[in-house]
Amino acid sequence: MGTQVRNSRLSTQGAPSKGFSLIELLVVISVILIIAAIAIPNYLKSKMNANEASAVQNLRNIATAEALYSTTYGMSYSTDLVSLAGTIATPDSGHAELIDDVLGSGVKSGYSIVYTVVSTDSMGNVLEYALNAAPLVPGNTGQRYFYTDQTYVIRWNGNMAAGPSDPSI
Repeated sequence: MGTQVRNSRLSTQGAPSKGFSLIELLVVISVILIIAAIAIPNYLKSKMNANEASAVQNLRNIATAEALYSTTYGMSYSTDLVSLAGTIATPDSGHAELIDDVLGSGVKSGYSIVYTVVSTDSMGNVLEYALNAAPLVPGNTGQRYFYTDQTYVIRWNGNMAAGPSDPSI
């Protein structure tokens, strides 16, 4: 009989508790918050870098589309981004289908892309154009501004709209 009492007493006193203590839970939550505090800024920075890389690639795509447009339609460059885009059955100089419609709208991957005609000939054909890519929310969707023109050199500026005198990438 004495052994039964002792065994039951040991089993209630020495048995491991079920669940976690409040301190253990607070330590786990603290560790998770510290990891999140490290990871979130890195995620945001990598997202901005991805948006910047996408903006550069979009400028390359548009510049290439301009060269194709000029060759295909035997004219100079297009008058706007919409002329390079389009989804019609038969492409024409007004809807060349050389870039996608999202890029043709001028806003893609956190950047606003502005197409500007710089000069035209006496018949109205575009001789020079400029493309500027600016972050929609500077410091959030991107930090750098980009520029290219008919020279196909992509330039950047860290503080304001890039131009033809800024350093190339």
